Parts: sequence; C-alpha cells; structure tokens
Amino acid sequence: MSRSLGRIIQSGFVVDDWEAAARHWSSVMGVGPFFVVRKIEFKECWYRGEPVDPDLTVAIAYSGDHQIELSQQNDDSPSIYTDFLAHNAPGLQHVGSIVDDLDRVLEENNLRARVVQHGETTAGMRFAYVDTGGHNGTMIELLQSSPPLLKAFDYMYQASVDWDGTDPVRG
Repeated sequence: MSRSLGRIIQSGFVVDDWEAAARHWSSVMGVGPFFVVRKIEFKECWYRGEPVDPDLTVAIAYSGDHQIELSQQNDDSPSIYTDFLAHNAPGLQHVGSIVDDLDRVLEENNLRARVVQHGETTAGMRFAYVDTGGHNGTMIELLQSSPPLLKAFDYMYQASVDWDGTDPVRG
C-alpha cells in the first residue's frame, strides 16, 4: 500500500490513558519526548458520513524517523477511536502517511468509498482515515502535506534526536 500512498511515517495507537502510554513508551522503549495536544480543534470532522466533534487528546514522539502517535478520546461520541475500542483492546489503530495531494491520492486509488473518518483541524491539517479491509481494525491515515505540518513534525523529530530522557511530556 505504501508505494501508492506514500511512505508510512507513523504508527497510531488508540489508548485509554495517554499519560500512562507515554510513560511506558518513554521509560521502557526510550521514545520521546512526547508533544501533547490536549484537545484537537476540528474545523470539520466526518465519521461515516455524519459530522462529529470528538474530544481528542494526541501525544506524538519519534523513534528514529518513525512517529509514534497516542490518541485518547475523552468522550463517547462516534468516531474511529470509540469504534476501535469497542472491538479491540487499546493498540495499533492506524499507520500514517503524508501525501502531496490528498484528493488526488483518494481518487487515483479508488479510496473515497473506504474513507471512514476525514476532515480538517482548525490549524489547517487535512486528513482521511481509510479502511484497509480485513486487517483487524488497522486503517491508514493520509495526511495532506503542508508547510505548517512538516514544520511541526520536524520540530518534534529534532527534539527527539538528542533527547536525554528528561521532560518526557511537553505541551
């Protein structure tokens, strides 16, 4: 899938306690620091064709050049996160890829009908979660490349390069 959808740069885990998960990744796995957004603000968000506004906390860190994302939904509104936890234990829910043109990638790969959740944050980040079909709940998240997104991810990556284990959660 990555040849047509870009390089997989992220493993996205749905967790029920992002702080405990971040502590585990930091202390046991040596991954960090985690940058936390305690409430993702959505300009628009659609789940299975219906508008939604999930209360979502996200923590992101890097292991080498691979991003680890921890997502915790703080309410029970319908979403890919509540759906995942209704059928699975906390764990890997998606892999992520940055694409130059989200709409083109969806069209060229005939993926529009497989988009489960999509939208845009108030910061201008466009995304689409695509059902991969029969892979035990794991989706692919396609992120629209933009200078602010790349700058934010680079900032997090650079913080991880010489991270000495102190201050494992930021933001």
